[in-house]
Amino acid sequence: MKLSANWLKCYVDIDVTPKEYAARMTMSGSKVEGYESAGEGIENVVVGRLLSVTPHPNADKLVICSVDVGKGEPIQIVTGAKNVKAGDIIPVCLNGAKLPSGTVIKKGKLRGVESNGMLCSLSELGLTVSDFPYAIEDGIFIIEEPCEIGQDIKSALGLDDTITEFEITSNRPDCLSVIGLARETAATFGLKADIKEPVVKGNGGNVDDYVKVTVEAPDLCPRYCARAVKNIKIGPSPRWMRERLRHSGVRPINNIVDITNYVMLEYGQPMHAFDRDYIGGKHIIVRRAKDGENIVTLDGQTRKLDSSVLMIADDEKSIGIAGVMGGENSEIKETTGMIIFESANFDAATVRRGAKKVGLRTEASGRFEKGLDPNISLLAINRACELVEQLGCGEVVDGIIDINHTDSRPRVLPFEPDKINSFLGAAISREDQEKILRSLYFEVTPENNITVPTFRGDVQAMADVAEEVARIYGYNSIASTVFKGESIEGRYTPVQKLERKLIDTVASLGLFEMCSYSFISPKEYDKLAIPANSNLRKSVVITNPLGEDTSVMRTTALPSLLEALSLNYNRRNPKAALFELAKIFLPGENADTLPEEKKVLTAGMYGSGDFYVIKGIIIEALRTIGIEGVETAPLKTNPCYHPGRCAVLTKGDAVLGVIGQIHPTVADNYEIEVPVYAAEIDFNTILSLNPGDKTYKPLPKFPAVTRDIAVLCDEELPVASIEKIICETAKKILESCSLFDVYKGKQIEAGKKSVAYSVVLRAEDRTLTDAETENVMKKIITRLEKELGCILRS
Repeated sequence: MKLSANWLKCYVDIDVTPKEYAARMTMSGSKVEGYESAGEGIENVVVGRLLSVTPHPNADKLVICSVDVGKGEPIQIVTGAKNVKAGDIIPVCLNGAKLPSGTVIKKGKLRGVESNGMLCSLSELGLTVSDFPYAIEDGIFIIEEPCEIGQDIKSALGLDDTITEFEITSNRPDCLSVIGLARETAATFGLKADIKEPVVKGNGGNVDDYVKVTVEAPDLCPRYCARAVKNIKIGPSPRWMRERLRHSGVRPINNIVDITNYVMLEYGQPMHAFDRDYIGGKHIIVRRAKDGENIVTLDGQTRKLDSSVLMIADDEKSIGIAGVMGGENSEIKETTGMIIFESANFDAATVRRGAKKVGLRTEASGRFEKGLDPNISLLAINRACELVEQLGCGEVVDGIIDINHTDSRPRVLPFEPDKINSFLGAAISREDQEKILRSLYFEVTPENNITVPTFRGDVQAMADVAEEVARIYGYNSIASTVFKGESIEGRYTPVQKLERKLIDTVASLGLFEMCSYSFISPKEYDKLAIPANSNLRKSVVITNPLGEDTSVMRTTALPSLLEALSLNYNRRNPKAALFELAKIFLPGENADTLPEEKKVLTAGMYGSGDFYVIKGIIIEALRTIGIEGVETAPLKTNPCYHPGRCAVLTKGDAVLGVIGQIHPTVADNYEIEVPVYAAEIDFNTILSLNPGDKTYKPLPKFPAVTRDIAVLCDEELPVASIEKIICETAKKILESCSLFDVYKGKQIEAGKKSVAYSVVLRAEDRTLTDAETENVMKKIITRLEKELGCILRS
């Protein structure tokens, strides 16, 4: 927000240096980015009068001018301009003058005739015909402003102004206005702001006879005000208005357009003016756009709309995008005879979505997006009509259309001076607190209540009130205090502890941790050979992606892992083993539901292991965090994995995840020509099975008994089935069960294999007898024979 010091002085009588102003405003919460002079770069340029203009004796295109610059003797200047004559008032660069372009003017000779300076055009002073409409683009600037000969050109043309630029935070939309910053200035410097209510005289008639307004979406347009102005006279704005607009970074256009921009800068309320003759049916309708509807905006661009955009329309067509920009079909022209002023309050989120949808961000949308006070709408439209009357550019019709669906009652908070002091660690008297709050337009009642002005939507609780008191009182005025000798110990949550333990364990087992992006290309699902009807293809789509490669949120972390392994393989790394505790995103039931974020432990390797290696790593990692007794079963339905070398991990009824060899076709899609093994483990399931902290268990006092058992079984029988029966049967006294041999050879019948286990038995309260041991072993053998068809190998 750019603020003109001359404009500010219309509301606050302040006389400080720009440096002091910037420093104090920053300390009171209105951060100043910087300041500059409106006439920055102009030096030693004055107002002059041409006394005579005579031809150059040695050049047809040059003339010799005698110029009075108010310093005794006239000076001689040679110029090639064709639009000058005796008596003209012009800007004159004296010897040594500087211009905004960096040019330095020095006396010299042109075709043998001495020239002691230069006559200036508008562009050489950094100005345009928008600033002085009576001037011409090409040629010397002939000044028609009241001024004195020899006067500094900056004061003559209104360039003796200081422009301060503020960084306004999104919670203070009231400060995106001259009046808002005037209130802040007055409070900061202990002054009074002179802010008057607009006064409109009117010229008879009734606005209802000229226009009708219907708000079909009151939830998106809480307030809509409209007034009519007839007998419009389009022309340039007065100099004071053009100067204030220019110094605020807005180009003057014509009196009607300038009034809407002026009010927006003054009050912070964007406005729009419609040519009433182009409003179909003389009826303004505020509604949601129709899907596929188009509008040509004031910048001449065709915008395609949908139902997320709020529109201003008439009985026949769209005439504006609410809060963003008006339509070309109702813009103000030289022939406009009657206008309808619009001053409305639109839903902040809707304006933001609409601006993004059409790819158009304007001064108006930037203000609406931050949430404006609905009560400003009426003040702003009255101010615009007041300016119309002051400038004599139209006749204001009596009456206002004010469709108001807002609760305009101000917020009331308790006034708690002691609590504010305790919160701030300060000792500010009640009287000083009241004075500060009143300077900010808060009302303090005898009942110890604070009435918050409606333009301060950011003040919602005691802490906000305390901040207001502190920033105006002065942070430097609050005494420093020593921290109490108390400390709050930061700790990891149980979930964070489990994450770190799992990551540390997998890393200690030889895998390297990686970090990948959560967004991928939808083509990755094709590379993984995922079926077209799979739920894994239902991804959360990013609205504004950087490109197709990052257009959806992943539903599986496998593509990111395989891309990393592929990169290592194609960089000729002979082996790689990577893992990541990655996030995946599963879409909600509908577009308004946030996606479910899940964590998955994903691990993969090539060149340094096989199925059993990665299975061992995962089983050991799970055992380390307290999850034991994990079972594996063949899985042939996962398209990403080899159907004969893939297994599902379970514990009881809980499915932990999958491990196996990546399908050769999938590996080939990722340009990996060697076997790749991977695992995907659901972290949420791990979390639900995590037993928590381990308890101490003393070392056993009684000896263990070791028995080896070897059985013949079908070659296709998983050894895990044998181990499961051994563990279930000897559960009470089983200490460990370890597979130590799987044999197939000449001594073994075809289609069979020999499987040998070492079984360690131990009781916690006694020494096991041979009879107890033999009894358990017999039960194991009996169950293996009956349930699995195994035969004890002699």
